[in-house]
Amino acid sequence: MDKWDKRFMEMAEVIGSWSSCYQENRHIGAIVVKNKRIIATGYNGAPQGIKSCADKHLCMRKEQNIASGTRHELCYAVHAEQNAIIQAARVGSSVEGCTLYCTHQPCVICAKIIINSGISRVVYKEGYPDDFSLRLFEEAGVKLEKYSEE
Repeated sequence: MDKWDKRFMEMAEVIGSWSSCYQENRHIGAIVVKNKRIIATGYNGAPQGIKSCADKHLCMRKEQNIASGTRHELCYAVHAEQNAIIQAARVGSSVEGCTLYCTHQPCVICAKIIINSGISRVVYKEGYPDDFSLRLFEEAGVKLEKYSEE
């Protein structure tokens, strides 16, 4: 990894700290970058007009004992990667050929969105229990790199 990867991963972590997820260990951030320029950012949180889990003081997933990496539809939050791609679309910025920096490995749903958006490289820091997403990235030819400061 180079100094730019380090800088953008640090920024993804700061963006993740804005998360409205009720569980502190699930604060996820993502940044879409092209030619060392930030195209869009995203963090996990409720859609516009919907109260967040933090505002509701509850986590539906925790209440229902839903395992991490499963039943993604049972959550108020939009994932950080999804929000970053959505924000780029809202302002008319293409993410074709971009790199997505994310604090955590994308889930299978995010992997599908990333692949179809044209993002060509994903750098993530923390693992996630979703081997299927890894297989999809490999088959689609999206470069996936686990971030390391070494």
